[in-house]
Amino acid sequence: MRRILRKVLASKGKGEIDTCLPSSLADGTMLRITEFPLLPLVVAAASVVTMVMTLALCSLCQWCYRRDSYMELERDDETTEKGGAFPPSNIVTRKTIKFERPPGKAMLRGNVQPNADGHEEESAENGTSLKSHDDEGSDSNEEAVSEPGANLGRIQFSMSYNFDTMTLVLHIKRAVELPAKDFSGTSDPFVKICLLPDKKNKMETKVKRRNLNPHWNETFQFEGFPYDKLQHRVLYLQVFDYDRFSRNDPIGEVHLPLCEVDLTESPTFWKDLRPCPNSNDNLGELLVSLCYQPTAQRITIVVMKARHLKAMDITGTSDPYVKIWLVYREKKIEKKKTSCKKRCLNPVFNESFIFDIPMDKMKETSFIISVMDKDTLKKNDVIGKVCLAPRSGPLETKHWKEMISKPRQPVAMWHGLKK
Repeated sequence: MRRILRKVLASKGKGEIDTCLPSSLADGTMLRITEFPLLPLVVAAASVVTMVMTLALCSLCQWCYRRDSYMELERDDETTEKGGAFPPSNIVTRKTIKFERPPGKAMLRGNVQPNADGHEEESAENGTSLKSHDDEGSDSNEEAVSEPGANLGRIQFSMSYNFDTMTLVLHIKRAVELPAKDFSGTSDPFVKICLLPDKKNKMETKVKRRNLNPHWNETFQFEGFPYDKLQHRVLYLQVFDYDRFSRNDPIGEVHLPLCEVDLTESPTFWKDLRPCPNSNDNLGELLVSLCYQPTAQRITIVVMKARHLKAMDITGTSDPYVKIWLVYREKKIEKKKTSCKKRCLNPVFNESFIFDIPMDKMKETSFIISVMDKDTLKKNDVIGKVCLAPRSGPLETKHWKEMISKPRQPVAMWHGLKK
Protein backbone atom coordinates (compact mmCIF):
# COMPACT_ATOMS: atom_id res chain seq x y z
CA MET A 1 0.00 0.00 0.00
CA ARG A 2 2.78 2.39 0.95
CA ARG A 3 4.76 1.55 -2.19
CA ILE A 4 1.76 2.32 -4.39
CA LEU A 5 1.20 5.70 -2.72
CA ARG A 6 4.89 6.58 -3.03
CA LYS A 7 4.83 5.80 -6.78
CA VAL A 8 1.77 7.98 -7.20
CA LEU A 9 3.39 10.86 -5.32
CA ALA A 10 6.59 10.48 -7.32
CA SER A 11 4.83 10.40 -10.71
CA LYS A 12 2.50 13.34 -10.07
CA GLY A 13 2.86 16.67 -8.51
CA LYS A 14 1.02 17.84 -5.51
CA GLY A 15 -1.39 19.85 -7.56
CA GLU A 16 -2.40 16.89 -9.62
CA ILE A 17 -2.97 14.84 -6.52
CA ASP A 18 -5.12 17.48 -4.94
CA THR A 19 -7.30 17.63 -8.04
CA CYS A 20 -7.73 13.85 -8.06
CA LEU A 21 -8.74 13.58 -4.38
CA PRO A 22 -11.80 14.93 -2.63
CA SER A 23 -11.46 18.21 -0.91
CA SER A 24 -11.69 16.53 2.49
CA LEU A 25 -8.48 14.63 1.75
CA ALA A 26 -6.62 17.28 -0.09
CA ASP A 27 -5.27 18.80 3.07
CA GLY A 28 -2.92 15.91 3.79
CA THR A 29 -5.23 13.27 5.16
CA MET A 30 -3.95 10.76 2.62
CA LEU A 31 -0.49 11.22 3.94
CA ARG A 32 -1.70 10.19 7.38
CA ILE A 33 -3.40 7.11 5.87
CA THR A 34 -0.17 6.01 4.29
CA GLU A 35 1.42 6.05 7.73
CA PHE A 36 -1.41 3.98 9.45
CA PRO A 37 0.17 0.93 11.36
CA LEU A 38 -0.80 -2.64 10.30
CA LEU A 39 0.09 -4.39 13.65
CA PRO A 40 -3.37 -4.03 15.30
CA LEU A 41 -5.00 -5.63 12.26
CA VAL A 42 -2.65 -8.60 12.42
CA VAL A 43 -3.26 -9.06 16.18
CA ALA A 44 -7.02 -8.94 15.72
CA ALA A 45 -6.90 -11.51 12.93
CA ALA A 46 -4.67 -13.82 14.98
CA SER A 47 -7.04 -13.54 17.95
CA VAL A 48 -10.00 -14.54 15.82
CA VAL A 49 -8.12 -17.53 14.40
CA THR A 50 -7.03 -18.61 17.91
CA MET A 51 -10.60 -18.45 19.23
CA VAL A 52 -11.89 -20.51 16.33
CA MET A 53 -9.22 -23.18 16.83
CA THR A 54 -9.87 -23.28 20.60
CA LEU A 55 -13.58 -23.83 20.06
CA ALA A 56 -12.84 -26.54 17.54
CA LEU A 57 -10.47 -28.35 19.93
CA CYS A 58 -13.00 -28.12 22.79
CA SER A 59 -15.70 -29.61 20.62
CA LEU A 60 -13.37 -32.42 19.55
CA CYS A 61 -12.39 -33.22 23.15
CA GLN A 62 -16.03 -33.28 24.25
CA TRP A 63 -16.91 -35.64 21.42
CA CYS A 64 -14.03 -37.98 22.31
CA TYR A 65 -15.04 -37.99 25.99
CA ARG A 66 -18.63 -38.88 25.15
CA ARG A 67 -17.48 -41.64 22.85
CA ASP A 68 -15.26 -43.18 25.58
CA SER A 69 -18.11 -42.95 28.09
CA TYR A 70 -20.50 -44.71 25.76
CA MET A 71 -17.93 -47.44 25.08
CA GLU A 72 -17.36 -47.93 28.82
CA LEU A 73 -21.10 -48.21 29.41
CA GLU A 74 -21.32 -50.83 26.69
CA ARG A 75 -18.48 -52.80 28.29
CA ASP A 76 -20.24 -52.59 31.68
CA ASP A 77 -23.45 -53.87 30.12
CA GLU A 78 -21.57 -56.80 28.59
CA THR A 79 -19.93 -57.57 31.95
CA THR A 80 -23.29 -57.45 33.72
CA GLU A 81 -24.83 -59.81 31.19
CA LYS A 82 -21.97 -62.27 31.74
CA GLY A 83 -22.38 -62.06 35.53
CA GLY A 84 -19.14 -60.21 36.26
CA ALA A 85 -20.57 -57.15 37.99
CA PHE A 86 -23.85 -58.52 39.27
CA PRO A 87 -23.75 -62.32 39.50
CA PRO A 88 -27.05 -64.16 39.81
CA SER A 89 -28.30 -64.25 43.37
CA ASN A 90 -29.63 -67.81 43.30
CA ILE A 91 -26.90 -70.06 41.92
CA VAL A 92 -27.03 -73.75 42.79
CA THR A 93 -23.75 -75.54 42.27
CA ARG A 94 -24.51 -79.19 41.66
CA LYS A 95 -21.95 -81.96 41.71
CA THR A 96 -23.40 -85.24 40.51
CA ILE A 97 -21.57 -88.43 41.41
CA LYS A 98 -23.73 -91.52 41.18
CA PHE A 99 -23.85 -94.71 43.19
CA GLU A 100 -24.99 -97.84 41.43
CA ARG A 101 -27.86 -99.91 42.75
CA PRO A 102 -26.87 -103.20 44.38
CA PRO A 103 -27.24 -105.92 41.70
CA GLY A 104 -30.17 -108.33 41.96
CA LYS A 105 -31.82 -106.63 44.91
CA ALA A 106 -34.63 -104.12 44.66
CA MET A 107 -34.64 -101.22 47.06
CA LEU A 108 -37.98 -101.83 48.78
CA ARG A 109 -39.19 -100.67 52.16
CA GLY A 110 -39.58 -104.29 53.25
CA ASN A 111 -35.84 -104.87 52.78
CA VAL A 112 -34.84 -101.94 54.97
CA GLN A 113 -33.18 -102.69 58.28
CA PRO A 114 -32.99 -99.41 60.20
CA ASN A 115 -31.37 -101.07 63.19
CA ALA A 116 -28.16 -101.95 61.37
CA ASP A 117 -25.43 -101.50 63.93
CA GLY A 118 -22.09 -99.82 63.62
CA HIS A 119 -20.81 -97.27 61.14
CA GLU A 120 -17.46 -97.71 59.45
CA GLU A 121 -15.05 -95.02 58.41
CA GLU A 122 -15.87 -95.61 54.78
CA SER A 123 -15.73 -92.94 52.14
CA ALA A 124 -17.64 -93.28 48.90
CA GLU A 125 -15.56 -93.88 45.85
CA ASN A 126 -17.39 -91.32 43.80
CA GLY A 127 -18.42 -88.80 46.47
CA THR A 128 -21.96 -87.44 46.81
CA SER A 129 -24.59 -85.64 44.84
CA LEU A 130 -25.68 -82.40 46.48
CA LYS A 131 -28.55 -80.08 45.76
CA SER A 132 -30.31 -77.46 47.89
CA HIS A 133 -33.37 -75.34 47.42
CA ASP A 134 -35.64 -73.21 49.58
CA ASP A 135 -38.87 -74.69 50.87
CA GLU A 136 -41.05 -72.00 52.37
CA GLY A 137 -43.69 -74.46 53.52
CA SER A 138 -43.50 -76.03 56.93
CA ASP A 139 -44.38 -79.50 58.10
CA SER A 140 -47.80 -79.55 59.68
CA ASN A 141 -46.99 -82.70 61.66
CA GLU A 142 -44.10 -81.29 63.64
CA GLU A 143 -43.16 -82.68 66.98
CA ALA A 144 -44.07 -80.65 69.99
CA VAL A 145 -41.44 -78.12 70.93
CA SER A 146 -39.69 -79.20 74.07
CA GLU A 147 -38.01 -76.89 76.46
CA PRO A 148 -34.76 -75.51 75.03
CA GLY A 149 -31.59 -76.62 76.69
CA ALA A 150 -29.60 -74.29 78.88
CA ASN A 151 -26.44 -74.90 76.89
CA LEU A 152 -26.03 -73.49 73.37
CA GLY A 153 -29.59 -73.67 72.07
CA ARG A 154 -31.40 -76.33 70.04
CA ILE A 155 -31.99 -77.06 66.39
CA GLN A 156 -35.00 -78.70 64.70
CA PHE A 157 -34.77 -80.72 61.50
CA SER A 158 -36.44 -83.66 59.74
CA MET A 159 -35.30 -86.37 57.32
CA SER A 160 -36.84 -88.71 54.77
CA TYR A 161 -35.57 -91.14 52.15
CA ASN A 162 -36.82 -91.69 48.59
CA PHE A 163 -36.19 -95.33 47.71
CA ASP A 164 -36.95 -94.85 44.02
CA THR A 165 -34.35 -92.13 43.44
CA MET A 166 -32.08 -93.17 46.35
CA THR A 167 -32.18 -89.62 47.72
CA LEU A 168 -31.85 -88.52 51.33
CA VAL A 169 -33.93 -85.39 51.97
CA LEU A 170 -32.96 -83.16 54.90
CA HIS A 171 -35.17 -80.29 56.02
CA ILE A 172 -33.54 -77.69 58.30
CA LYS A 173 -36.40 -75.98 60.10
CA ARG A 174 -35.27 -73.68 62.90
CA ALA A 175 -33.20 -73.12 66.02
CA VAL A 176 -34.13 -71.66 69.39
CA GLU A 177 -32.28 -69.73 72.10
CA LEU A 178 -28.94 -69.46 70.37
CA PRO A 179 -26.24 -67.57 72.29
CA ALA A 180 -25.26 -64.07 71.26
CA LYS A 181 -21.87 -63.86 69.56
CA ASP A 182 -21.82 -60.27 68.28
CA PHE A 183 -21.09 -57.03 70.10
CA SER A 184 -24.75 -56.08 69.62
CA GLY A 185 -25.94 -58.97 71.80
CA THR A 186 -27.29 -60.97 68.85
CA SER A 187 -26.00 -63.43 66.24
CA ASP A 188 -26.21 -63.97 62.47
CA PRO A 189 -26.64 -67.77 62.41
CA PHE A 190 -26.41 -70.22 59.54
CA VAL A 191 -25.96 -74.01 59.35
CA LYS A 192 -23.30 -76.08 57.57
CA ILE A 193 -24.25 -79.63 56.60
CA CYS A 194 -22.28 -82.70 55.55
CA LEU A 195 -22.38 -86.50 55.78
CA LEU A 196 -19.32 -87.76 57.62
CA PRO A 197 -16.73 -89.04 56.91
CA ASP A 198 -17.03 -86.96 53.72
CA LYS A 199 -16.06 -83.42 54.77
CA LYS A 200 -15.43 -82.01 51.30
CA ASN A 201 -19.01 -81.86 50.06
CA LYS A 202 -20.74 -79.33 52.29
CA MET A 203 -23.94 -77.36 52.02
CA GLU A 204 -25.18 -74.45 54.08
CA THR A 205 -28.33 -72.50 54.80
CA LYS A 206 -28.87 -68.80 54.37
CA VAL A 207 -27.75 -66.35 57.05
CA LYS A 208 -30.47 -65.00 59.33
CA ARG A 209 -29.46 -61.51 60.44
CA ARG A 210 -29.66 -60.53 64.10
CA ASN A 211 -31.76 -63.51 65.16
CA LEU A 212 -31.32 -65.86 68.11
CA ASN A 213 -34.40 -67.91 67.14
CA PRO A 214 -33.98 -68.26 63.37
CA HIS A 215 -36.39 -70.01 60.98
CA TRP A 216 -34.66 -71.38 57.88
CA ASN A 217 -37.16 -73.85 56.36
CA GLU A 218 -34.64 -75.00 53.75
CA THR A 219 -34.45 -78.43 52.12
CA PHE A 220 -31.27 -80.24 51.07
CA GLN A 221 -30.98 -83.43 49.02
CA PHE A 222 -28.20 -86.01 48.97
CA GLU A 223 -28.77 -87.84 45.69
CA GLY A 224 -27.63 -91.27 44.59
CA PHE A 225 -27.12 -92.82 48.04
CA PRO A 226 -28.17 -96.48 48.38
CA TYR A 227 -29.77 -97.13 51.72
CA ASP A 228 -27.04 -99.51 52.87
CA LYS A 229 -24.44 -96.81 52.20
CA LEU A 230 -26.34 -94.34 54.38
CA GLN A 231 -26.08 -96.73 57.31
CA HIS A 232 -22.36 -95.94 57.48
CA ARG A 233 -22.78 -92.16 57.38
CA VAL A 234 -23.17 -89.60 60.18
CA LEU A 235 -25.22 -86.45 59.68
CA TYR A 236 -23.17 -83.49 60.88
CA LEU A 237 -24.77 -80.08 61.49
CA GLN A 238 -22.70 -77.12 62.62
CA VAL A 239 -24.27 -73.76 63.49
CA PHE A 240 -22.09 -70.69 62.89
CA ASP A 241 -22.36 -66.99 63.58
CA TYR A 242 -21.59 -65.19 60.32
CA ASP A 243 -18.87 -62.54 60.55
CA ARG A 244 -18.28 -60.30 57.57
CA PHE A 245 -14.81 -59.13 58.54
CA SER A 246 -13.26 -62.15 60.24
CA ARG A 247 -13.68 -65.89 60.67
CA ASN A 248 -17.17 -67.21 61.33
CA ASP A 249 -17.64 -68.04 65.00
CA PRO A 250 -18.89 -71.59 65.71
CA ILE A 251 -21.92 -71.75 68.00
CA GLY A 252 -22.52 -75.49 68.32
CA GLU A 253 -22.81 -78.80 66.51
CA VAL A 254 -24.88 -81.99 66.21
CA HIS A 255 -23.78 -85.54 65.28
CA LEU A 256 -26.46 -88.06 64.30
CA PRO A 257 -25.46 -91.55 63.04
CA LEU A 258 -27.95 -92.49 60.33
CA CYS A 259 -27.88 -96.12 61.42
CA GLU A 260 -29.89 -94.97 64.44
CA VAL A 261 -32.62 -93.34 62.34
CA ASP A 262 -35.69 -95.05 60.87
CA LEU A 263 -35.93 -93.12 57.60
CA THR A 264 -39.14 -94.92 56.60
CA GLU A 265 -41.01 -92.83 59.18
CA SER A 266 -39.71 -89.37 58.09
CA PRO A 267 -38.81 -88.41 61.67
CA THR A 268 -38.46 -84.89 63.08
CA PHE A 269 -35.75 -84.15 65.65
CA TRP A 270 -34.95 -81.57 68.31
CA LYS A 271 -31.25 -81.75 69.16
CA ASP A 272 -29.20 -79.83 71.71
CA LEU A 273 -26.20 -78.06 70.24
CA ARG A 274 -22.90 -79.21 71.69
CA PRO A 275 -19.71 -77.13 71.94
CA CYS A 276 -17.47 -77.33 68.90
CA PRO A 277 -14.07 -78.76 69.84
CA ASN A 278 -10.93 -76.66 69.44
CA SER A 279 -12.88 -73.47 68.77
CA ASN A 280 -11.34 -71.42 71.62
CA ASP A 281 -8.37 -73.47 72.77
CA ASN A 282 -5.70 -72.00 75.02
CA LEU A 283 -6.93 -68.39 75.05
CA GLY A 284 -7.16 -68.20 78.82
CA GLU A 285 -9.77 -67.17 81.38
CA LEU A 286 -10.83 -63.90 82.97
CA LEU A 287 -12.28 -63.37 86.46
CA VAL A 288 -14.82 -60.53 86.51
CA SER A 289 -17.11 -59.21 89.23
CA LEU A 290 -20.43 -57.46 88.52
CA CYS A 291 -22.45 -55.37 90.97
CA TYR A 292 -25.77 -53.71 90.14
CA GLN A 293 -27.03 -50.75 92.20
CA PRO A 294 -30.67 -50.09 91.21
CA THR A 295 -31.03 -46.92 93.29
CA ALA A 296 -28.01 -45.25 91.72
CA GLN A 297 -28.76 -46.95 88.38
CA ARG A 298 -25.19 -48.03 87.82
CA ILE A 299 -23.13 -51.17 87.26
CA THR A 300 -19.70 -51.62 88.79
CA ILE A 301 -17.34 -53.98 86.95
CA VAL A 302 -14.24 -55.21 88.73
CA VAL A 303 -11.58 -56.80 86.51
CA MET A 304 -9.91 -59.05 89.05
CA LYS A 305 -7.39 -61.29 87.27
CA ALA A 306 -6.71 -63.58 84.32
CA ARG A 307 -4.99 -66.94 84.03
CA HIS A 308 -3.41 -69.14 81.38
CA LEU A 309 -3.45 -66.38 78.76
CA LYS A 310 -2.19 -67.22 75.30
CA ALA A 311 1.36 -66.04 74.60
CA MET A 312 1.27 -63.46 71.82
CA ASP A 313 4.92 -62.32 71.72
CA ILE A 314 7.91 -64.15 70.29
CA THR A 315 9.38 -64.24 73.80
CA GLY A 316 6.61 -66.61 74.89
CA THR A 317 4.78 -64.05 77.03
CA SER A 318 2.25 -61.23 76.63
CA ASP A 319 1.73 -57.69 77.88
CA PRO A 320 -1.97 -57.92 78.76
CA TYR A 321 -4.49 -55.25 79.62
CA VAL A 322 -8.30 -55.31 79.63
CA LYS A 323 -10.56 -53.07 77.57
CA ILE A 324 -14.28 -52.67 78.35
CA TRP A 325 -16.84 -51.34 75.87
CA LEU A 326 -20.34 -50.32 76.97
CA VAL A 327 -22.67 -51.16 74.06
CA TYR A 328 -26.25 -49.95 73.71
CA ARG A 329 -28.42 -50.93 70.74
CA GLU A 330 -25.43 -52.14 68.74
CA LYS A 331 -23.55 -48.85 69.27
CA LYS A 332 -20.39 -48.48 71.31
CA ILE A 333 -21.04 -45.80 73.92
CA GLU A 334 -18.14 -45.71 76.37
CA LYS A 335 -14.69 -47.33 76.65
CA LYS A 336 -12.52 -47.96 79.69
CA LYS A 337 -9.35 -49.99 80.19
CA THR A 338 -7.01 -51.27 82.87
CA SER A 339 -3.30 -50.77 83.24
CA CYS A 340 -0.91 -53.01 81.31
CA LYS A 341 0.95 -55.86 82.99
CA LYS A 342 4.33 -56.48 81.37
CA ARG A 343 5.46 -59.98 80.42
CA CYS A 344 2.75 -61.85 82.31
CA LEU A 345 0.35 -64.67 81.41
CA ASN A 346 -1.44 -64.69 84.80
CA PRO A 347 -1.95 -60.99 85.53
CA VAL A 348 -3.73 -59.55 88.57
CA PHE A 349 -5.57 -56.26 87.92
CA ASN A 350 -8.15 -55.60 90.69
CA GLU A 351 -9.41 -52.47 88.97
CA SER A 352 -13.02 -51.28 89.12
CA PHE A 353 -15.07 -49.29 86.62
CA ILE A 354 -18.47 -47.63 87.06
CA PHE A 355 -21.05 -47.31 84.28
CA ASP A 356 -24.26 -45.30 84.69
CA ILE A 357 -27.14 -47.20 83.07
CA PRO A 358 -30.83 -46.22 83.44
CA MET A 359 -33.20 -49.01 84.40
CA ASP A 360 -35.19 -48.83 81.15
CA LYS A 361 -32.04 -49.39 79.08
CA MET A 362 -30.74 -52.48 80.86
CA LYS A 363 -32.33 -54.99 78.44
CA GLU A 364 -30.50 -53.51 75.45
CA THR A 365 -27.16 -53.01 77.18
CA SER A 366 -24.12 -55.27 76.93
CA PHE A 367 -20.45 -55.18 77.86
CA ILE A 368 -17.67 -56.37 75.57
CA ILE A 369 -14.65 -57.18 77.73
CA SER A 370 -11.50 -57.83 75.68
CA VAL A 371 -8.11 -58.96 76.91
CA MET A 372 -5.49 -57.23 74.76
CA ASP A 373 -1.76 -57.69 74.23
CA LYS A 374 -0.02 -54.32 74.12
CA ASP A 375 2.54 -53.83 71.36
CA THR A 376 4.66 -50.72 70.87
CA LEU A 377 5.62 -51.41 67.26
CA LYS A 378 2.30 -52.50 65.78
CA LYS A 379 -1.41 -52.67 66.49
CA ASN A 380 -2.38 -54.26 69.78
CA ASP A 381 -3.55 -57.87 69.47
CA VAL A 382 -6.81 -59.27 70.84
CA ILE A 383 -6.13 -62.34 72.99
CA GLY A 384 -9.80 -63.08 73.63
CA LYS A 385 -13.06 -61.50 74.67
CA VAL A 386 -16.22 -62.01 76.71
CA CYS A 387 -19.70 -60.62 76.03
CA LEU A 388 -21.78 -59.98 79.16
CA ALA A 389 -25.40 -59.31 78.24
CA PRO A 390 -28.98 -60.36 79.06
CA ARG A 391 -28.80 -62.81 76.13
CA SER A 392 -25.31 -64.13 75.49
CA GLY A 393 -23.56 -67.43 76.12
CA PRO A 394 -24.89 -69.75 78.85
CA LEU A 395 -22.36 -68.74 81.50
CA GLU A 396 -22.41 -65.07 80.52
CA THR A 397 -26.22 -64.94 80.70
CA LYS A 398 -26.15 -66.70 84.06
CA HIS A 399 -23.69 -64.12 85.40
CA TRP A 400 -25.90 -61.26 84.18
CA LYS A 401 -29.06 -62.73 85.71
CA GLU A 402 -27.36 -63.31 89.07
CA MET A 403 -26.19 -59.69 89.04
CA ILE A 404 -29.79 -58.51 88.55
CA SER A 405 -31.22 -60.92 91.12
CA LYS A 406 -28.65 -59.92 93.77
CA PRO A 407 -28.57 -56.11 93.77
CA ARG A 408 -25.80 -54.33 95.65
CA GLN A 409 -23.86 -57.61 95.93
CA PRO A 410 -20.69 -58.28 93.88
CA VAL A 411 -21.04 -61.45 91.80
CA ALA A 412 -17.74 -62.87 90.50
CA MET A 413 -17.31 -65.56 87.82
CA TRP A 414 -14.58 -67.00 85.65
CA HIS A 415 -15.20 -66.68 81.91
CA GLY A 416 -13.36 -68.48 79.14
CA LEU A 417 -12.02 -66.12 76.51
CA LYS A 418 -13.37 -66.47 72.98
CA LYS A 419 -12.08 -65.34 69.63
